[in-house]
Amino acid sequence: MLYADLHTHTLASDGTQAPAENVRLAAAAGLGAVAITDHDTVAGIEEALEAADRYGITVVPGVEISTVAGGTDIHVLGYYIDYTSRQLLDRLAELRSVRDKRNDMMLERLNGLGLEVTMAGVLASLQASKKADESIGRPHIADALVRKGYVASMAEAFDRYLGKDGAAYVNPPRIGPQTALQWIVEAGGVPVLAHPGLYGQDELIGELAGLGLAGLEVYHSDHSPEQEAHYLALAERHRLIVTAGSDFHGERNGVVFHAPVGARKTDIRVLEQLKQVKESRK
Repeated sequence: MLYADLHTHTLASDGTQAPAENVRLAAAAGLGAVAITDHDTVAGIEEALEAADRYGITVVPGVEISTVAGGTDIHVLGYYIDYTSRQLLDRLAELRSVRDKRNDMMLERLNGLGLEVTMAGVLASLQASKKADESIGRPHIADALVRKGYVASMAEAFDRYLGKDGAAYVNPPRIGPQTALQWIVEAGGVPVLAHPGLYGQDELIGELAGLGLAGLEVYHSDHSPEQEAHYLALAERHRLIVTAGSDFHGERNGVVFHAPVGARKTDIRVLEQLKQVKESRK
């Protein structure tokens, strides 16, 4: 049986590996497919697709769109999108501008707490220069905090400063998940709610299912076995496709964030389910 990991990040957003390296790692893990789902950008997809034949693996073009509902960050995955769509590219550029504003606000708060971190310093610590269509996220800021010795690990950076309950956390207005569903469908894609166990908003699943949500990321590196069983039942109740993803972001300071490629995987036949939804909505 072949398997698929449908949630990985690259240097195009807040991962540490080039897109082709994600593909190589997926092949080395024995997977049959891997999705490239960077935050609010599709800049890593073409390189990954070019590497697909080289490593004998299927690459699913995707994106992870940042939204807010009830004051909580909600992420919506979009699979088999038209990543060349001008409308989608413009919309993602708008989201990255909000992300940039959020980053500046967090840095301002960190400096107010006596932690001297600048965007120039964050950029200087990156493994590769950022292009205009790529994104900067909280893991980049967390990495800068580790490098400056303010925290001992990425986890500590999020717990103390950058996570939802952190001292420097901010959440400027963004689109809601309902809008993300619309954008993904209009780009020819299939929307799936990412890691629902991180939100504590189970009622949102039923609401979004009635608006075109096609799947639920039941198996995720940050879900407990109990959560996976719970969300599997919810996916079945709402007739949603069950997906799985490691949420791989690469390795920082010797620690893989969140988990290695293939740590969460599902039967590759899920790709046919996603494609069937895509075809049915044409």
